[in-house]
Amino acid sequence: MTRVLSTKKLLPNQRQFLLNAGISVIEADFILVQEKEFTFTEIFDNLIFTSANAVKVVASHPDVQEIRRKPCFCVGEKTAALLDEVGFTVMEIVDNASALAEMIKKNYAKETFTFFCGSLRMETLPVNLKISGISFNEIEVYETVLAPKKINAEVDGLLFFSPSAVESYLAENQIDNQICFCIGATTAKALEQKTKNIVMANKPSVENVIIQTIQHFK
Repeated sequence: MTRVLSTKKLLPNQRQFLLNAGISVIEADFILVQEKEFTFTEIFDNLIFTSANAVKVVASHPDVQEIRRKPCFCVGEKTAALLDEVGFTVMEIVDNASALAEMIKKNYAKETFTFFCGSLRMETLPVNLKISGISFNEIEVYETVLAPKKINAEVDGLLFFSPSAVESYLAENQIDNQICFCIGATTAKALEQKTKNIVMANKPSVENVIIQTIQHFK
């Protein structure tokens, strides 16, 4: 039986999807999220979220009502769905940070933005917004902590959902001939020096990573 390792714990239905396809799965969280203290004292007219983790942390803040009416720009359908679920209004959804920067530059250049992010956020969005002269600020709402684990079991595939998870996995393990399934381009880039066996999801979602895994091994 084909066996894969997911570098984050999956939801029961996601795990079942793999099992139904005849793929057994080992799961472990290779990164942990720790909330940081922050306030909503300097919030601009529009909000940016590039991760579901940022949405969860902001939504749990006791003063979240102060910003709930502001339009949200986000990366990924999962992020958008979560924003909708917790009562925010999603203005735009794109697949990656580069596309978001380009859209803002093209269609919203005179608007102002607050970017809620984690400690290991990529430079792509802030750098491109600065180059385009967009008015924005950043609020770091969580810290990403690596949680490396030694995996002794043999697996045929590795599922990665962030560059941080790649770094965490490689701290205790190596990649031999396993196929690496990645949620997006930045995660794939983190693996380029280690392997050529990379399959990237069509859309940045856990479900799409699982679909690519099933299609590859069927």
